[in-house]
Amino acid sequence: MSDHTITPSSNATSMRTHMCGELRSDQIGQTVSVCGWVGRRREHGEHLAFVDLRDHSGIIQCVVNDDVDVRSEYVLRITGTVRARPEGTVNDGLPTGEVEIGDCQVEILRQATPPPFPIDARADDVDENVRLQHRYLDLRRERMQKNLRVRSKINAAVRNAMDAQGFVEVETPMLVPSTPEGAREFLVPSRKEPGSFYALPQSPQLFKQLLMVAGVDRYYQMARCLRDEDLRADRQYEFMQLDMEMSFVTQDDVLDAVSEAVLDAAEVATGERPLPIERITWREAMDRYGIDKPDLRFGLELTELTPIFAATEFKAFAGAGAIKGIRVPGGADEYGRNQLDKLTDRAKSLGAKGLVWLKTTDEGFDSPVAKFLSDDEAAAVRSAMGAETGDLILVVADEWMTTCEVLGTLRNDLGRPPVHEGPYRYVWVVEFPLFVGVDKESGRPKPGHHPFTTPHPDDLDKIESDPLSVRSIAYDLVLNGWELGSGSIRIHEPDLQRRVFHALGISDEEAERKFGFFLNPFDYGAPPHGGFAFGLDRLVAILAGEENIREVIAFPKTQSGTDPMTNSPIPGDPKALAELGLKVLPPAT
Repeated sequence: MSDHTITPSSNATSMRTHMCGELRSDQIGQTVSVCGWVGRRREHGEHLAFVDLRDHSGIIQCVVNDDVDVRSEYVLRITGTVRARPEGTVNDGLPTGEVEIGDCQVEILRQATPPPFPIDARADDVDENVRLQHRYLDLRRERMQKNLRVRSKINAAVRNAMDAQGFVEVETPMLVPSTPEGAREFLVPSRKEPGSFYALPQSPQLFKQLLMVAGVDRYYQMARCLRDEDLRADRQYEFMQLDMEMSFVTQDDVLDAVSEAVLDAAEVATGERPLPIERITWREAMDRYGIDKPDLRFGLELTELTPIFAATEFKAFAGAGAIKGIRVPGGADEYGRNQLDKLTDRAKSLGAKGLVWLKTTDEGFDSPVAKFLSDDEAAAVRSAMGAETGDLILVVADEWMTTCEVLGTLRNDLGRPPVHEGPYRYVWVVEFPLFVGVDKESGRPKPGHHPFTTPHPDDLDKIESDPLSVRSIAYDLVLNGWELGSGSIRIHEPDLQRRVFHALGISDEEAERKFGFFLNPFDYGAPPHGGFAFGLDRLVAILAGEENIREVIAFPKTQSGTDPMTNSPIPGDPKALAELGLKVLPPAT
């Protein structure tokens, strides 16, 4: 091949033949053109300089005349010949490290002001507000470019999986009526109807169910949703979700369809397809892990001890609704008295009356409460926990829910690895309670999911007599302890919907007023249907190895809900407010 033969890449344009990160030793001898930003410039001997040129694909070293005045982040087009780096100068840390571009002709496409932080991994230590203020620079970095491209691959994989299963992508409105249930909404004033408001959608829930009435049969959407809730590591005002709904299905059909999309997404992001997703009931999740979004990557499971203390004389355990423990292998030596006191304070702050700790020794237990346990009780606890000498046992005795939740939180405190470490452990949690707790004012149960969720068929006779024991056909998808999303089989029969409304204290008149626009279309023939939605931001964050979804969103808000780059939110323009019939009042005190 002659020195001037050019074999363009698939990314070639009229200005470049290759991306910076594409060049390898098999291109040696080719004349190429690359475009990008100056990462570094280093003087090299007589009249020469090394310029590291960077684009989203990587970095290539270019040897240029030192009289070419290029500086950090200048935008260049460089044409030259690919050649092997001299012996002893190969950079094994770069995919392009065996080659460089020589005989360079440099065209400055745009000069640049020095950036406020380095455009490399060192920016990880820069204050996040500074990074977000200059997000367009932050996104140039290798880490952020990788995250955006992982996100793009996941989106494509999800779409392909849904298309392959016969789903139809349908866009639903962004200006919707305000709904009486759910999270706090963003309201949009109507200019045409002064004093009236649209809401931005929390989800396409109402519309996707109406699409089932419309006979669409299988719907999906990469839906943008908005909720005016406090922000945190896994929550933004704006978020993207895979939203889907299916007709003539059972729970298994929905879970199978979603699992296919999720596993396809994981495969394109990581190169490996996870194992089929296992399923556990909500009750099992609480009993074993103390939480309804369990992280299955580590042990420290809760062990049932209640039967052991059925006739105990230890007052702290006597009469407790549930007694459970977790075993910390080797924890007897690892946790001193100060640390154990902190664990006890932590348990109390979570609502427990206290925390019993037992250090396993050859002779029995080393603990202030060991003397209150009978020999049979101590032996039974050791056997049930599978404890060995040197282990630490932590026990909580309280009401069942409190016991589970306190130990579940301690379990995560003590053993949970970073969200992206270890294997990707998906789990479906099914059979959530239909109702959770009782409203203090009305004395009525509160819905666990939403009031249109189908009760478990085996529990229909308990809706009026024992509502808090009724299970639902609702399900959550959890990955490494993060809830990705939730869904349910919907109620499509008016008599059953009326029974659930009555259990919630919603009269027929109130139901018609609040939900008539949604439920009345069901009278025209609503098929059995169910659906699901999962957060794409959360899924991408985990698969990209990030702890915060802000790192996988191109232009996110800060924890306080502001955007340092655009300085939003900003006060409304007085003329626009007047046109909308709005007046801004001072904050409530």
